[in-house]
Amino acid sequence: MKKYLLLLGLLGATTALTSCEKFLDVNTNPNNPTSTTPNFLLPNIIANGIQTQMFTALRTPYIEQYVVNRTANSGTNDQYIFTNAQSTNTFNYSYFQSGGNIPPMIAAAQAEGSPYYVGAGKIMQAVILAHVTDMLGDVPYSEAYQGGANYTPKYDSQQQIYATINQLCDEGIVEMQKPASANVRPLYSTAPSESGDILYKGDVGKWTRLAYALKARQAQHLTKKQGTYDPVAVLALCDKAFTSSADDAQLNYQVPVLPLTGTTNIFGVTRANFGGATFSANIIKYLNGTTFPGVVDPRFGIMAPTTSTGANPGVGTSLPATGINITPGVTPAITDFYGGWYARDLGYFEVITYHELKFIEAEAAYLAGNRQRAYDALRAGIRAHMVKIGVGGSSSPPPVTFPQITTAQINAYLASAAVPQTPAAVTPRSIMEQKYIAMFLNPDSWSDLRRYDFASNIYVNFAYPVGTAVNQSAAGQADPKLRYPRRLPPGATEVLYSPNAVAKLFADAGVASGDINTYITKPLWFDQP
Repeated sequence: MKKYLLLLGLLGATTALTSCEKFLDVNTNPNNPTSTTPNFLLPNIIANGIQTQMFTALRTPYIEQYVVNRTANSGTNDQYIFTNAQSTNTFNYSYFQSGGNIPPMIAAAQAEGSPYYVGAGKIMQAVILAHVTDMLGDVPYSEAYQGGANYTPKYDSQQQIYATINQLCDEGIVEMQKPASANVRPLYSTAPSESGDILYKGDVGKWTRLAYALKARQAQHLTKKQGTYDPVAVLALCDKAFTSSADDAQLNYQVPVLPLTGTTNIFGVTRANFGGATFSANIIKYLNGTTFPGVVDPRFGIMAPTTSTGANPGVGTSLPATGINITPGVTPAITDFYGGWYARDLGYFEVITYHELKFIEAEAAYLAGNRQRAYDALRAGIRAHMVKIGVGGSSSPPPVTFPQITTAQINAYLASAAVPQTPAAVTPRSIMEQKYIAMFLNPDSWSDLRRYDFASNIYVNFAYPVGTAVNQSAAGQADPKLRYPRRLPPGATEVLYSPNAVAKLFADAGVASGDINTYITKPLWFDQP
């Protein structure tokens, strides 16, 4: 534990040996090198940077009411009662398992003349920072990664972090636009083994479009900020971002190397993190014809089994846990959650997707007064998501087999009462509820809920959890929308080793130190006018 926490405090210490350490070079182990080339650092940055969001998603789907606890009044996630320990991986993976490797990779890439690795490092740093700041608020960056020179880097404001994200994306785009001939090392290689860009297999065009997609997402987060938010600028970013689902930034789950077993899917049945969960009534009502009377979504039976009825947060369900056949002929004691497409052990985790981008475009176009573009983008986002989970990936991999969605079913849904039939009929609700469905389990769906203050006229099925009196009392708010979680608490290791920084977070939020129940209800900078 002490060794781990020491590494935690280093925030990405460099691997260079000091002059004193050179005395020990006679004992250097050639099989344990202290430096490496950028192609062996980038896979870790990508994998752990994306896994950061997976760990966050152990909490956020309950806040977003995609899932709830099966047991009533369990006093945890779906009742918005959190601890510092629940945020630790969100912070730690952002800095130590992923971000801490970016500065040395960029330095090595610059030294050898491989600008594509520099670009990938900057864009991944932007992805990592965007996630950690949207979950936690103020976080370190300007003084991070200094090793022993600074064990307690200051926390930069979220406003500054947003500016840094834009700058990193812009700098990454410049690097990715350089010719391949300017690179000493290919961005991706399979010989003698896979190395380098495991996200896009060396496609610099997709990296560039990812940077623009991230810029568009972060810019759209600022809808509350009059004078700062510019929907026309967001639309210009969308024009340069993803062009199809083939551009989606997502990580395929893998079967670990022996002796480990199972898969890397945080939502999967093997890892069993969601064994105590079931689908929320909120999401099921969108799919089963309740919210849109008479319109059963063709994704019902894929996203969730058609036997699922859902439950409200804090209420629980008396339905039995058994009855979902994942392996033909076998009925394991599992919840209905594990019968859904997103819980496939060998599926993938989505970071930013083309269908999300189309919904960003639809909302920005609506706010810009361009109803036709909003209408077209909304329908394109719905179609893209249905095709992705119901046509392109519904029957793979085995043994789980999901229904196929036909073109006729997609067209019928688009022609139904669930979707506006004219540009004039497009509303914020029609955009955001369809985006909510398609963003299933994605932590950034929480950003939308916060921007819209969990409004009941937008998210019509949302239910304030039963049994959250501790939060209601601590928040002291009469309006329930102001008592929903707006941020995660600081990670436990930061409470221990950066207590002054954590104390400042609470003070800046106007909350007594350590009062987590009130702290999590305070809006972050992007969530304020």
